[in-house]
Amino acid sequence: MKAITLKNFGSVENFEFQELEQPQIQAHEVLVKIRATAFNPIDYQMRQGSTESKLLKSPILGREFSGEIVKLGKDVNYFNIGDKVSAYVGSLASNGTYAEFISVPAKLLAKNPDKISFEEAAAIPMVGMTALQSFKRVTIPREKPIFIAGGAGGVGTIFIKLLLANGNMNIYTTAGNNKSISHLKSIGIRKKNIINYKNEDVIDVLSKKNGQFEYVIDLVGGTMSEICVELITVFGTYIDVTFLATEKAKEQLFDKATTILNIANYAPALKNSDEKFEYYGNALQELFDKIEKDIISPTEINIVGKLSIETVQKAHLMMENNQTNGKKLIMTID
Repeated sequence: MKAITLKNFGSVENFEFQELEQPQIQAHEVLVKIRATAFNPIDYQMRQGSTESKLLKSPILGREFSGEIVKLGKDVNYFNIGDKVSAYVGSLASNGTYAEFISVPAKLLAKNPDKISFEEAAAIPMVGMTALQSFKRVTIPREKPIFIAGGAGGVGTIFIKLLLANGNMNIYTTAGNNKSISHLKSIGIRKKNIINYKNEDVIDVLSKKNGQFEYVIDLVGGTMSEICVELITVFGTYIDVTFLATEKAKEQLFDKATTILNIANYAPALKNSDEKFEYYGNALQELFDKIEKDIISPTEINIVGKLSIETVQKAHLMMENNQTNGKKLIMTID
């Protein structure tokens, strides 16, 4: 099979094209022909050799895909050859997803909704499961106001749609440009509840509109985490998706005796049973069912190119330089 591999940690020049043997499947696995894969910030962090690289089990990067089943393990009886499926594989598959084929534990997989493409399906697993975990880890009363830092991105969009479908209407969030503001309005956020953090003092505006919040979701980190902490009440709940809060923010969270919920997609993979596979497959199937029922909609995508070194390099540089414009970057694989 064709694959893009990483020969050393460092720059995008360290990617190379290789012809490799197709992965073999075990009894509980399936072989999938990958048709599309999505890029994630963790990809370039792994490439650079940061702490996330400890999760790297293959020289082939990539953690989510959509494709077609071409071979079934002998114990797999709930899928068929030709089924269109997707998965967040993390480090639980034979290799990463910058490749033509992948061997996957069948319980990781979910069947694609008929109404979306391979490219759209590949964009859902990581952001969707992050949003779903955030939504499920805490029950926010419908009448309570919620502040979401960075709601216009992929995780924020799905999280907001889950909240709105649940009847949580009192949602405030930030945006940095007119396109993001228009996007937030289109998914159901009232204009008066969107704060342009580039032109307005977020703390001042929200303090006048609402006061402090019992529930704050931080999808940004950095200096925005300090704004989140200023806005959260004593004994409030801080949902942390980035683990990028500053030391100042962490001190204030402690001082306010805040309940901190850390959200991490790879956490279930630390379990020592097949339950870890079922968690991912069931969560993704739940998201796909919500798409089928129009409760949520697919993430906006940008198809960067086909399987090649150039496509991978371009996507990594776009992520590093914050040039994704809120869209999920996709690579197609023939």
